Amino acid sequence: MKPDYKQTVTNWGNFPVVEKEMKSEDSSAKIIEYVRNHHEIIARGNGRCYGDASLSENIFSTKRLNKFISFDRLNGIIECESGVLLSDVLEVIVPQGYFLFVTPGTKFITVGGAIASDVHGKNHHAEGCFSEYVIEFNLLNEKGEILTCSKIENADKYWASIGGMGLTGIILSAKFKLKNIESTYIRQESIKAENLDEIFKLFDESESWTYNVAWIDCLQKDQKLGRSIMMRGEHAFKHELPKKLQENPLKMQKGIQPSIPFYFPNFVLNNLTVKLFNLLYYFKQSKKEVKNFIHYEQFFYPLDIVNDWNRIYGKKGFIQYQMVIPKEKGKEGMKKILETIAKSGNGSFLAVLKLFGKDNPEAYNSFPMEGYTLALDFKVNSKLKKLVTQLDAIVEEFGGRIYLSKDSMSKPSLTNYLQNVQNSKFVSMQQKRIQNN
Repeated sequence: MKPDYKQTVTNWGNFPVVEKEMKSEDSSAKIIEYVRNHHEIIARGNGRCYGDASLSENIFSTKRLNKFISFDRLNGIIECESGVLLSDVLEVIVPQGYFLFVTPGTKFITVGGAIASDVHGKNHHAEGCFSEYVIEFNLLNEKGEILTCSKIENADKYWASIGGMGLTGIILSAKFKLKNIESTYIRQESIKAENLDEIFKLFDESESWTYNVAWIDCLQKDQKLGRSIMMRGEHAFKHELPKKLQENPLKMQKGIQPSIPFYFPNFVLNNLTVKLFNLLYYFKQSKKEVKNFIHYEQFFYPLDIVNDWNRIYGKKGFIQYQMVIPKEKGKEGMKKILETIAKSGNGSFLAVLKLFGKDNPEAYNSFPMEGYTLALDFKVNSKLKKLVTQLDAIVEEFGGRIYLSKDSMSKPSLTNYLQNVQNSKFVSMQQKRIQNN
Protein backbone atom coordinates (compact mmCIF):
# COMPACT_ATOMS: atom_id res chain seq x y z
CA MET A 1 0.00 0.00 0.00
CA LYS A 2 1.28 3.45 -0.88
CA PRO A 3 2.23 5.66 2.07
CA ASP A 4 -0.30 8.28 3.15
CA TYR A 5 0.68 11.92 3.31
CA LYS A 6 -0.23 14.43 5.95
CA GLN A 7 -2.56 17.27 5.08
CA THR A 8 -4.31 20.08 6.86
CA VAL A 9 -7.67 18.90 8.18
CA THR A 10 -10.38 20.63 10.17
CA ASN A 11 -14.12 20.26 10.66
CA TRP A 12 -16.89 22.80 10.14
CA GLY A 13 -15.91 25.00 13.08
CA ASN A 14 -12.36 25.43 11.70
CA PHE A 15 -11.17 24.57 15.21
CA PRO A 16 -8.92 22.76 15.84
CA VAL A 17 -6.77 22.64 12.68
CA VAL A 18 -4.43 19.62 12.50
CA GLU A 19 -1.93 17.96 10.18
CA LYS A 20 -3.03 14.33 9.76
CA GLU A 21 -2.97 11.54 7.22
CA MET A 22 -6.19 11.01 5.26
CA LYS A 23 -7.14 8.22 2.89
CA SER A 24 -10.20 7.61 0.71
CA GLU A 25 -11.12 4.41 -1.14
CA ASP A 26 -14.24 2.97 -2.77
CA SER A 27 -13.15 -0.68 -2.89
CA SER A 28 -14.02 -2.93 0.07
CA ALA A 29 -10.81 -4.90 -0.41
CA LYS A 30 -8.68 -1.75 -0.30
CA ILE A 31 -10.54 -0.42 2.74
CA ILE A 32 -10.01 -3.72 4.56
CA GLU A 33 -6.29 -3.59 3.67
CA TYR A 34 -6.13 -0.02 4.98
CA VAL A 35 -7.70 -0.96 8.32
CA ARG A 36 -5.45 -3.97 8.77
CA ASN A 37 -2.32 -1.88 8.14
CA HIS A 38 -3.13 1.16 10.28
CA HIS A 39 -3.80 2.01 13.90
CA GLU A 40 -5.64 4.98 15.42
CA ILE A 41 -8.15 5.34 12.59
CA ILE A 42 -11.39 7.29 12.49
CA ALA A 43 -13.92 7.57 9.69
CA ARG A 44 -14.79 11.05 8.46
CA GLY A 45 -17.72 11.94 6.25
CA ASN A 46 -18.21 15.46 4.92
CA GLY A 47 -16.52 17.17 7.87
CA ARG A 48 -19.70 18.98 8.95
CA CYS A 49 -19.44 18.01 12.59
CA TYR A 50 -17.76 20.49 14.91
CA GLY A 51 -14.64 20.14 17.03
CA ASP A 52 -12.35 17.13 16.85
CA ALA A 53 -14.84 14.24 16.73
CA SER A 54 -13.77 12.89 13.31
CA LEU A 55 -10.05 13.62 13.56
CA SER A 56 -7.34 11.07 14.35
CA GLU A 57 -3.76 10.18 13.44
CA ASN A 58 -5.18 8.35 10.42
CA ILE A 59 -8.44 9.54 8.89
CA PHE A 60 -10.49 7.45 6.48
CA SER A 61 -12.67 9.68 4.32
CA THR A 62 -15.91 8.03 3.18
CA LYS A 63 -16.50 10.56 0.40
CA ARG A 64 -15.86 7.98 -2.33
CA LEU A 65 -18.48 5.66 -0.82
CA ASN A 66 -21.13 7.72 -2.56
CA LYS A 67 -23.30 5.25 -4.47
CA PHE A 68 -26.96 4.29 -4.11
CA ILE A 69 -27.67 0.55 -3.84
CA SER A 70 -31.46 0.25 -3.96
CA PHE A 71 -34.69 2.23 -3.56
CA ASP A 72 -37.90 0.36 -2.67
CA ARG A 73 -40.42 3.00 -3.78
CA LEU A 74 -43.41 0.91 -2.70
CA ASN A 75 -42.32 0.54 0.93
CA GLY A 76 -40.19 3.66 1.28
CA ILE A 77 -36.84 2.01 2.02
CA ILE A 78 -33.53 3.18 0.60
CA GLU A 79 -30.05 1.65 0.76
CA CYS A 80 -26.85 3.51 -0.04
CA GLU A 81 -23.18 3.70 0.81
CA SER A 82 -22.19 5.61 3.91
CA GLY A 83 -20.60 8.57 2.13
CA VAL A 84 -23.84 9.57 0.40
CA LEU A 85 -24.98 13.01 1.59
CA LEU A 86 -28.49 13.59 2.92
CA SER A 87 -28.78 16.22 0.18
CA ASP A 88 -28.21 13.46 -2.39
CA VAL A 89 -30.83 11.26 -0.70
CA LEU A 90 -33.35 14.12 -0.82
CA GLU A 91 -32.72 14.65 -4.53
CA VAL A 92 -33.72 11.04 -5.14
CA ILE A 93 -36.62 10.56 -2.71
CA VAL A 94 -38.50 13.88 -2.59
CA PRO A 95 -39.78 13.80 -6.20
CA GLN A 96 -41.12 10.31 -5.36
CA GLY A 97 -43.11 11.63 -2.38
CA TYR A 98 -40.74 10.73 0.44
CA PHE A 99 -38.71 12.62 3.04
CA LEU A 100 -36.25 11.79 5.82
CA PHE A 101 -37.90 10.82 9.11
CA VAL A 102 -35.16 12.71 10.97
CA THR A 103 -32.82 15.39 9.69
CA PRO A 104 -30.42 17.74 11.47
CA GLY A 105 -30.03 21.42 10.61
CA THR A 106 -27.83 20.71 7.59
CA LYS A 107 -28.41 18.35 4.67
CA PHE A 108 -24.69 18.24 3.88
CA ILE A 109 -23.81 15.38 6.22
CA THR A 110 -23.26 11.76 5.24
CA VAL A 111 -25.53 8.85 6.04
CA GLY A 112 -22.67 7.20 7.95
CA GLY A 113 -22.19 10.36 9.99
CA ALA A 114 -25.92 10.53 10.72
CA ILE A 115 -25.72 7.04 12.25
CA ALA A 116 -22.43 7.55 14.10
CA SER A 117 -23.77 10.77 15.66
CA ASP A 118 -27.35 9.45 15.83
CA VAL A 119 -28.53 12.84 14.68
CA HIS A 120 -31.74 14.44 15.88
CA GLY A 121 -33.90 17.20 14.47
CA LYS A 122 -36.79 19.48 15.32
CA ASN A 123 -39.03 16.44 15.88
CA HIS A 124 -37.24 14.39 18.53
CA HIS A 125 -40.15 14.77 20.97
CA ALA A 126 -42.42 13.20 18.33
CA GLU A 127 -40.26 10.88 16.20
CA GLY A 128 -36.95 10.29 17.96
CA CYS A 129 -33.46 10.08 16.42
CA PHE A 130 -32.19 8.93 13.02
CA SER A 131 -31.49 5.45 14.46
CA GLU A 132 -35.21 4.80 14.96
CA TYR A 133 -35.46 4.32 11.18
CA VAL A 134 -32.18 2.48 10.44
CA ILE A 135 -32.95 -1.10 9.39
CA GLU A 136 -29.35 -2.30 9.05
CA PHE A 137 -25.85 -1.23 8.12
CA ASN A 138 -22.59 -2.89 7.12
CA LEU A 139 -19.74 -2.25 9.56
CA LEU A 140 -16.03 -2.89 8.96
CA ASN A 141 -14.61 -3.80 12.37
CA GLU A 142 -11.07 -3.67 13.78
CA LYS A 143 -10.33 -7.21 12.50
CA GLY A 144 -11.10 -6.26 8.93
CA GLU A 145 -14.40 -8.16 8.97
CA ILE A 146 -17.57 -6.75 7.40
CA LEU A 147 -20.55 -7.31 9.71
CA THR A 148 -24.19 -6.76 8.81
CA CYS A 149 -25.64 -5.07 11.89
CA SER A 150 -29.32 -4.77 12.74
CA LYS A 151 -31.58 -5.01 15.79
CA ILE A 152 -31.45 -8.80 15.31
CA GLU A 153 -28.11 -9.58 13.62
CA ASN A 154 -24.96 -8.46 15.46
CA ALA A 155 -27.25 -6.37 17.66
CA ASP A 156 -24.45 -5.59 20.13
CA LYS A 157 -22.43 -3.85 17.40
CA TYR A 158 -25.56 -2.21 16.01
CA TRP A 159 -26.45 -0.47 19.26
CA ALA A 160 -22.85 0.36 20.18
CA SER A 161 -22.35 2.01 16.77
CA ILE A 162 -25.56 4.08 17.01
CA GLY A 163 -24.19 7.35 18.39
CA GLY A 164 -20.82 5.64 18.83
CA MET A 165 -18.93 8.42 17.01
CA GLY A 166 -17.18 6.00 14.65
CA LEU A 167 -15.31 4.23 17.45
CA THR A 168 -16.70 0.76 16.63
CA GLY A 169 -15.55 0.72 13.01
CA ILE A 170 -16.24 2.14 9.56
CA ILE A 171 -19.86 2.11 8.41
CA LEU A 172 -19.77 1.14 4.72
CA SER A 173 -23.46 1.22 3.78
CA ALA A 174 -26.89 1.51 5.37
CA LYS A 175 -30.57 0.78 4.74
CA PHE A 176 -33.24 2.99 6.32
CA LYS A 177 -36.93 3.88 6.22
CA LEU A 178 -38.44 7.02 4.70
CA LYS A 179 -41.50 9.16 5.46
CA ASN A 180 -44.37 9.73 3.03
CA ILE A 181 -45.10 13.35 2.07
CA GLU A 182 -47.60 14.95 -0.33
CA SER A 183 -45.68 18.17 -0.84
CA THR A 184 -42.32 19.83 -0.31
CA TYR A 185 -43.94 22.54 1.78
CA ILE A 186 -44.24 22.99 5.53
CA ARG A 187 -47.31 24.50 7.15
CA GLN A 188 -45.57 26.80 9.61
CA GLU A 189 -46.59 28.98 12.52
CA SER A 190 -44.02 31.50 13.72
CA ILE A 191 -44.73 33.00 17.16
CA LYS A 192 -42.76 35.66 19.03
CA ALA A 193 -42.06 35.16 22.75
CA GLU A 194 -41.10 38.05 25.03
CA ASN A 195 -39.10 35.98 27.52
CA LEU A 196 -38.14 32.53 28.78
CA ASP A 197 -41.45 31.91 30.58
CA GLU A 198 -43.37 32.54 27.38
CA ILE A 199 -41.21 30.35 25.16
CA PHE A 200 -41.40 27.43 27.59
CA LYS A 201 -45.19 27.85 27.70
CA LEU A 202 -45.20 27.71 23.89
CA PHE A 203 -43.17 24.50 23.92
CA ASP A 204 -45.72 22.95 26.33
CA GLU A 205 -48.56 24.02 24.05
CA SER A 206 -46.78 22.77 20.90
CA GLU A 207 -45.92 19.19 21.83
CA SER A 208 -48.64 17.90 19.48
CA TRP A 209 -46.82 19.51 16.54
CA THR A 210 -44.29 17.28 14.76
CA TYR A 211 -41.63 19.98 14.41
CA ASN A 212 -40.74 22.59 17.05
CA VAL A 213 -37.73 24.87 17.31
CA ALA A 214 -37.02 28.28 18.83
CA TRP A 215 -34.41 30.87 17.95
CA ILE A 216 -33.26 32.70 21.09
CA ASP A 217 -31.66 36.11 21.50
CA CYS A 218 -29.08 34.99 24.04
CA LEU A 219 -27.82 38.50 24.86
CA GLN A 220 -31.05 39.73 26.48
CA LYS A 221 -31.29 40.16 30.27
CA ASP A 222 -33.83 40.57 33.07
CA GLN A 223 -37.45 40.70 31.81
CA LYS A 224 -36.35 40.05 28.22
CA LEU A 225 -34.17 37.05 29.07
CA GLY A 226 -35.01 34.30 26.60
CA ARG A 227 -36.67 36.59 24.06
CA SER A 228 -37.25 34.31 21.09
CA ILE A 229 -39.26 33.16 18.10
CA MET A 230 -40.91 29.74 18.02
CA MET A 231 -41.23 28.00 14.65
CA ARG A 232 -43.53 24.99 14.61
CA GLY A 233 -44.52 23.04 11.54
CA GLU A 234 -46.10 20.09 9.79
CA HIS A 235 -45.61 18.61 6.33
CA ALA A 236 -48.38 20.20 4.27
CA PHE A 237 -50.91 18.03 2.47
CA LYS A 238 -51.57 18.91 -1.14
CA HIS A 239 -55.15 20.07 -0.47
CA GLU A 240 -53.94 22.52 2.19
CA LEU A 241 -51.69 24.43 -0.19
CA PRO A 242 -52.65 27.61 -2.02
CA LYS A 243 -53.82 26.74 -5.55
CA LYS A 244 -50.63 28.05 -7.13
CA LEU A 245 -48.50 25.63 -5.07
CA GLN A 246 -50.86 22.71 -5.75
CA GLU A 247 -49.78 22.75 -9.41
CA ASN A 248 -46.38 21.26 -8.49
CA PRO A 249 -46.59 20.11 -4.86
CA LEU A 250 -43.31 18.12 -4.95
CA LYS A 251 -41.29 20.94 -6.46
CA MET A 252 -37.59 20.89 -5.63
CA GLN A 253 -36.04 24.25 -4.96
CA LYS A 254 -33.21 25.08 -7.32
CA GLY A 255 -31.18 28.23 -7.60
CA ILE A 256 -27.78 29.82 -7.29
CA GLN A 257 -26.41 29.58 -3.75
CA PRO A 258 -24.42 32.60 -2.60
CA SER A 259 -21.06 31.86 -0.99
CA ILE A 260 -18.89 33.53 1.60
CA PRO A 261 -15.73 33.90 -0.53
CA PHE A 262 -13.21 34.51 2.26
CA TYR A 263 -12.72 34.38 6.01
CA PHE A 264 -14.06 37.51 7.68
CA PRO A 265 -11.55 39.61 9.63
CA ASN A 266 -11.73 38.87 13.37
CA PHE A 267 -13.14 42.29 14.25
CA VAL A 268 -16.27 41.90 12.07
CA LEU A 269 -18.11 39.47 14.34
CA ASN A 270 -18.17 41.09 17.77
CA ASN A 271 -20.59 41.72 20.61
CA LEU A 272 -22.09 44.75 18.85
CA THR A 273 -22.69 43.02 15.51
CA VAL A 274 -24.18 39.95 17.25
CA LYS A 275 -26.55 42.23 19.18
CA LEU A 276 -27.50 44.02 15.96
CA PHE A 277 -28.17 40.73 14.16
CA ASN A 278 -30.34 39.46 17.01
CA LEU A 279 -32.29 42.72 17.08
CA LEU A 280 -32.95 42.63 13.33
CA TYR A 281 -33.87 38.94 13.39
CA TYR A 282 -36.40 39.41 16.18
CA PHE A 283 -38.07 42.47 14.68
CA LYS A 284 -38.11 41.28 11.06
CA GLN A 285 -41.36 39.58 12.08
CA SER A 286 -43.64 42.52 12.80
CA LYS A 287 -46.65 40.50 14.00
CA LYS A 288 -46.91 38.39 17.11
CA GLU A 289 -47.90 35.34 15.06
CA VAL A 290 -47.47 34.51 11.38
CA LYS A 291 -48.94 31.50 9.58
CA ASN A 292 -47.64 30.52 6.16
CA PHE A 293 -46.37 27.76 3.89
CA ILE A 294 -42.61 27.57 3.29
CA HIS A 295 -40.44 25.15 1.35
CA TYR A 296 -38.71 22.49 3.42
CA GLU A 297 -35.33 23.98 2.47
CA GLN A 298 -36.10 27.19 4.43
CA PHE A 299 -37.64 25.32 7.35
CA PHE A 300 -35.04 22.61 7.89
CA TYR A 301 -31.88 24.04 6.31
CA PRO A 302 -31.85 27.85 6.56
CA LEU A 303 -28.06 28.01 6.91
CA ASP A 304 -27.42 25.72 3.93
CA ILE A 305 -28.70 28.47 1.67
CA VAL A 306 -25.29 30.17 2.00
CA ASN A 307 -22.20 28.14 1.13
CA ASP A 308 -19.19 28.34 3.47
CA TRP A 309 -21.09 30.41 6.06
CA ASN A 310 -18.61 29.16 8.66
CA ARG A 311 -16.10 31.68 7.28
CA ILE A 312 -17.93 34.59 8.93
CA TYR A 313 -16.26 33.55 12.19
CA GLY A 314 -12.78 34.22 10.82
CA LYS A 315 -9.70 32.04 10.53
CA LYS A 316 -9.58 31.26 14.25
CA GLY A 317 -12.89 29.49 13.86
CA PHE A 318 -15.72 28.82 16.27
CA ILE A 319 -17.24 26.09 18.38
CA GLN A 320 -20.82 24.96 18.67
CA TYR A 321 -21.73 24.23 22.25
CA GLN A 322 -24.78 21.99 22.60
CA MET A 323 -26.08 20.65 25.87
CA VAL A 324 -29.25 18.98 27.15
CA ILE A 325 -30.88 19.68 30.51
CA PRO A 326 -33.46 17.22 31.95
CA LYS A 327 -37.02 18.39 31.33
CA GLU A 328 -38.04 18.97 34.94
CA LYS A 329 -35.09 21.32 35.40
CA GLY A 330 -35.14 22.74 31.87
CA LYS A 331 -36.36 26.28 32.49
CA GLU A 332 -34.21 26.78 35.56
CA GLY A 333 -31.12 25.43 33.83
CA MET A 334 -31.62 27.45 30.64
CA LYS A 335 -32.21 30.61 32.69
CA LYS A 336 -28.87 30.17 34.39
CA ILE A 337 -27.10 29.37 31.11
CA LEU A 338 -28.55 32.42 29.31
CA GLU A 339 -27.73 34.70 32.25
CA THR A 340 -24.12 33.44 32.19
CA ILE A 341 -23.80 34.05 28.43
CA ALA A 342 -25.32 37.54 28.65
CA LYS A 343 -23.01 38.46 31.52
CA SER A 344 -19.94 37.15 29.66
CA GLY A 345 -20.64 39.37 26.65
CA ASN A 346 -19.53 36.48 24.45
CA GLY A 347 -22.80 36.30 22.53
CA SER A 348 -23.84 33.52 20.21
CA PHE A 349 -24.62 34.44 16.61
CA LEU A 350 -26.95 31.47 16.53
CA ALA A 351 -28.87 30.06 19.53
CA VAL A 352 -31.42 27.29 18.94
CA LEU A 353 -33.66 25.71 21.58
CA LYS A 354 -35.42 22.37 21.03
CA LEU A 355 -37.40 19.86 23.08
CA PHE A 356 -36.27 16.24 23.34
CA GLY A 357 -38.77 13.48 24.03
CA LYS A 358 -38.07 10.27 25.94
CA ASP A 359 -34.76 8.68 25.04
CA ASN A 360 -34.50 5.19 23.57
CA PRO A 361 -32.80 3.04 26.27
CA GLU A 362 -31.50 0.60 23.64
CA ALA A 363 -29.61 3.43 21.89
CA TYR A 364 -27.43 3.92 24.95
CA ASN A 365 -24.74 5.97 23.17
CA SER A 366 -27.15 8.56 21.81
CA PHE A 367 -26.92 12.11 23.10
CA PRO A 368 -30.62 13.00 23.66
CA MET A 369 -32.37 12.59 26.98
CA GLU A 370 -35.85 13.85 27.79
CA GLY A 371 -35.39 17.57 28.24
CA TYR A 372 -34.41 20.82 26.56
CA THR A 373 -31.38 21.22 24.34
CA LEU A 374 -29.70 24.50 23.43
CA ALA A 375 -27.12 24.84 20.64
CA LEU A 376 -24.88 27.91 20.60
CA ASP A 377 -22.17 29.15 18.24
CA PHE A 378 -19.22 30.92 19.87
CA LYS A 379 -16.32 32.55 18.08
CA VAL A 380 -12.97 31.27 19.31
CA ASN A 381 -11.27 33.95 21.41
CA SER A 382 -9.33 34.36 24.65
CA LYS A 383 -12.51 34.45 26.77
CA LEU A 384 -14.13 31.33 25.37
CA LYS A 385 -12.49 28.64 27.53
CA LYS A 386 -13.61 30.43 30.70
CA LEU A 387 -17.19 30.64 29.39
CA VAL A 388 -17.22 26.94 28.41
CA THR A 389 -15.98 26.02 31.90
CA GLN A 390 -18.81 28.07 33.44
CA LEU A 391 -21.42 26.51 31.14
CA ASP A 392 -20.07 23.01 31.83
CA ALA A 393 -20.50 23.59 35.56
CA ILE A 394 -24.15 24.57 35.06
CA VAL A 395 -24.87 21.59 32.80
CA GLU A 396 -23.29 19.25 35.35
CA GLU A 397 -25.23 20.89 38.20
CA PHE A 398 -28.52 20.16 36.45
CA GLY A 399 -27.63 16.60 35.42
CA GLY A 400 -27.19 17.30 31.71
CA ARG A 401 -24.57 16.39 29.14
CA ILE A 402 -22.81 17.63 26.00
CA TYR A 403 -23.29 16.51 22.40
CA LEU A 404 -20.12 14.75 21.24
CA SER A 405 -20.64 15.82 17.61
CA LYS A 406 -20.19 19.43 18.72
CA ASP A 407 -17.64 19.11 21.55
CA SER A 408 -14.10 20.38 21.36
CA MET A 409 -13.28 21.63 24.88
CA SER A 410 -15.86 20.52 27.48
CA LYS A 411 -15.00 18.62 30.66
CA PRO A 412 -14.75 14.80 30.44
CA SER A 413 -17.51 14.07 32.98
CA LEU A 414 -20.07 15.58 30.56
CA THR A 415 -18.77 13.86 27.44
CA ASN A 416 -17.44 10.47 28.52
CA TYR A 417 -20.75 8.59 28.29
CA LEU A 418 -20.05 6.17 25.43
CA GLN A 419 -20.20 2.43 26.16
CA ASN A 420 -18.82 -0.65 24.37
CA VAL A 421 -16.73 1.31 21.87
CA GLN A 422 -13.20 0.61 23.06
CA ASN A 423 -10.84 -1.20 20.66
CA SER A 424 -7.29 -0.97 19.41
CA LYS A 425 -8.02 0.45 15.96
CA PHE A 426 -10.65 3.17 15.93
CA VAL A 427 -9.59 6.15 17.99
CA SER A 428 -10.45 9.84 17.67
CA MET A 429 -8.63 12.89 18.93
CA GLN A 430 -11.77 13.67 20.92
CA GLN A 431 -11.70 10.31 22.67
CA LYS A 432 -8.01 10.68 23.56
CA ARG A 433 -8.56 14.24 24.82
CA ILE A 434 -11.45 13.14 27.05
CA GLN A 435 -9.51 10.18 28.45
CA ASN A 436 -6.34 12.18 29.11
CA ASN A 437 -8.02 15.05 30.99
